Amino acid sequence: MKDHRSLTDVSRETIERLREFEKLVLKWTKKINLVSSGDASQIWDRHIIDSVQIYDLAPEEGTWLDIGSGGGFPGIVAAIMAKEKMSDRSFILVDSDQRKCAFLRTVNRELGLNIKVLAERVEKMQPLGAEVMSARALDDLNGLFTHAERHLSTTGVALFPKGTQWEREHENAKKLWSYDIEVVKSETNPEATILKIKELTRV
Repeated sequence: MKDHRSLTDVSRETIERLREFEKLVLKWTKKINLVSSGDASQIWDRHIIDSVQIYDLAPEEGTWLDIGSGGGFPGIVAAIMAKEKMSDRSFILVDSDQRKCAFLRTVNRELGLNIKVLAERVEKMQPLGAEVMSARALDDLNGLFTHAERHLSTTGVALFPKGTQWEREHENAKKLWSYDIEVVKSETNPEATILKIKELTRV
């Protein structure tokens, strides 16, 4: 395992769960497209460790909503980390693809996590009032903010990993939205950031 500061204080049991999750992603990727073929050999560093750092930025309490969950990044990883801390936080993972939801439910069952999986379109769901919302490679900021406006509580935090285009998305979003933004450099990709969003309202 590659040494990484985000995992220096993680128990052996949690590492084992993360490794079991990695195996399940590889197994299911042969049947459904959870990660690209080029990423299959880099699941640990590119996806799991990347998800751990998203978890580290979140508040410790409240319902966590992960939309476009797909292969379980960061939602499954966050739920594994919460189990480490004996947190009773609940997780809601949403994806419109039934096959991916079947995968997420399998992981939830096999690893004993506290997750509810919804095979729905997020824009059609009843508002959830989540305290944390995450989405990885799903939409631009304007699209993500529309979902956050619907499902994030007024005191909630949104965590959106972004690549090199984040500043352009940010400039466009400011025309329609008011929000507090913290830009955190990714530990796994020098060109990536994680945007921590609070106090989101329409202009």
